[in-house]
Amino acid sequence: MLLSEDEVRQHLPWERLIPAIERALADLSAGRVVQPMRVVLPVGDHGGFFGVMPAYAGALGAKLVTFYPDNRGLPTHHALIALFRPETGEPLAVMDGRLITEMRTAAASAAATKTLARANVSTLGILGSGVQARSHLEALQQARSFRDVRLYSPHGAARVAAELGVRAAATAEEAVRGADLVVVATTSRTPVLLGEWLSPGAHVNAVGATRPDWRELDDEALRRARIFVDSREAASKESGDVIAALAAGAEVAEVGEVFGGVRSGRRSADEITLFKSVGVAVEDVAAAAIVLEEASRER
Repeated sequence: MLLSEDEVRQHLPWERLIPAIERALADLSAGRVVQPMRVVLPVGDHGGFFGVMPAYAGALGAKLVTFYPDNRGLPTHHALIALFRPETGEPLAVMDGRLITEMRTAAASAAATKTLARANVSTLGILGSGVQARSHLEALQQARSFRDVRLYSPHGAARVAAELGVRAAATAEEAVRGADLVVVATTSRTPVLLGEWLSPGAHVNAVGATRPDWRELDDEALRRARIFVDSREAASKESGDVIAALAAGAEVAEVGEVFGGVRSGRRSADEITLFKSVGVAVEDVAAAAIVLEEASRER
């Protein structure tokens, strides 16, 4: 079965995806997932990266993904996901993975937000104006209600904010100060979120800077926050922010441990929590399995 991006969109509802990603990360933390580290091949002369991401967690599959952070007028990520029958190894489906990458990343943030953010959050600050800004707004509205959403980006903030029906902020600081919930979804290689802007009790979802020498959070943000990741193994090798936090002696927990009930989540109303996501293969396979199941019902 070959499934286009439009078919993926039709068969991947948030109400199924978010709990599926939560279960997948709980299983990963509990050791019930077979998932090697992502293999990343630099495409140096074109400024891109090519990744291979297999996983087995009931469903069996792999994602082939490209990341070209300097793309303009094109998505920075493109991908294909293949699923196989675990019992025999037979191919079951190949589907477009660009939208799955976009949605499963936001779904992981929504699941983390349900667990780590305060229940009474009402203000959302978004840094970034790409597909992750859009998908995070959709996904986070499944987890919390907002009366004020501010978006900042040096590129196209006013246009994107108008399209999304939110307020364009003049600066990153304006978007973040006073926000209960913050999303950092940029391709920046240097910090764009300063810890001094964060309010007590804020929760941050940070999904960019997925290279070991890139940062999107400054040292103060890392120092002030209690840090959770999707995969400790992956984040400690792929995320410049997590590498810096570990070097400073910070404790880094997996959010799947919280989902599985083996580690506490938010401990107080004033605690700042941070979910730093690098994206892992089990999320892609779990999402693709939903698409295949939903699409198979119609064929």
